[in-house]
Amino acid sequence: MAEKKVRNMEEFAALSGLSRPTVSKYFHDPESVRVTTRARIEAALERFDFRPNVYAMNQNRSLTKNIGIVVPYLTDPFFGEIARTIEQRCIAAGFRPTLYSAHGDPTQEVEILDGLRSLKPAGVLLAPLGRVSDKRAIESFCDDVPTVLFDSNLDGIGAAFIGSDNFSFVEQTVEYLTRIGSPPAFFEMATPANPNAHKRRTAYVQMMDRLGLEPRLIQVEGEGWSFEEIGRNGAFVVLKDKPLPAESILCSNDRLAIGFLSACYELGISVGRGEGCALRVASNDDHPFSKFTCPSLTTAAHDYDAVASHAVETLFNLIEDAGKFTSRSEQLFPARLVFRESA
Repeated sequence: MAEKKVRNMEEFAALSGLSRPTVSKYFHDPESVRVTTRARIEAALERFDFRPNVYAMNQNRSLTKNIGIVVPYLTDPFFGEIARTIEQRCIAAGFRPTLYSAHGDPTQEVEILDGLRSLKPAGVLLAPLGRVSDKRAIESFCDDVPTVLFDSNLDGIGAAFIGSDNFSFVEQTVEYLTRIGSPPAFFEMATPANPNAHKRRTAYVQMMDRLGLEPRLIQVEGEGWSFEEIGRNGAFVVLKDKPLPAESILCSNDRLAIGFLSACYELGISVGRGEGCALRVASNDDHPFSKFTCPSLTTAAHDYDAVASHAVETLFNLIEDAGKFTSRSEQLFPARLVFRESA
């Protein structure tokens, strides 16, 4: 007699001591896993009362094994890093991931989704552009194709959203900079491309209010995804031939901070926590290049692996549930403060 009834594949995988992608791969094609792995799964099936959703699996077999991964800007190493993890998880589960970049263009974002719809993918992982996205087109696509959003949320669109807790980023950086020195001014784009930037601005204002301090927003001009150039040009306007706006600067994201540090170098402004430094600079994201800036950038880090892995697991659950959840879910992962030389 079976020990206990198992509700879903995720629970069965945990009880079997195997990864969920491996178990999913077995149920799609038992011959696709190693003999020893197959034996472990079949032994667990005898031990536990679990029957996969045959209807959902049959529905899935009428589709391709393709998974679409759509990001706003593939030349941004942040998206390259998270997409790499997503690809590996999909391949391990027996799917064929294909990566698409909207290159910051909302028209191209819609064209990518239209092309994916015609390919009948098993599911799609979408990091939308955000503010400039055609939300009606994306919502229509999500009604037709099992879709999980990650990184950038569009309220109510898609079966689920997996991302980072933007408040936890700014909470940690503001608290740290204030505790060890002067409170920071917030350096951002006046018209940010990504909705995460709006959440970080709000979090900064709330944190300063909580600490009884006056928020100081430094908003620079520029639109699009060339954040380093926007940050550099904006820093020149803020710093050149003027007193420093503050002793501490918190940039909305690491790519703006990279541009800010470049301007400081050209203007001869020393940045860091050492003696003789005129300015401390910190940021958010832990961009893959942030450890190589000069000085290296203090930042709040995404949990890249948790966001990517949970997004994939959620999509697999969605596919097995015949492309529909009973309700839309959201999961946010907190940031981790990384101490480096810039602050």
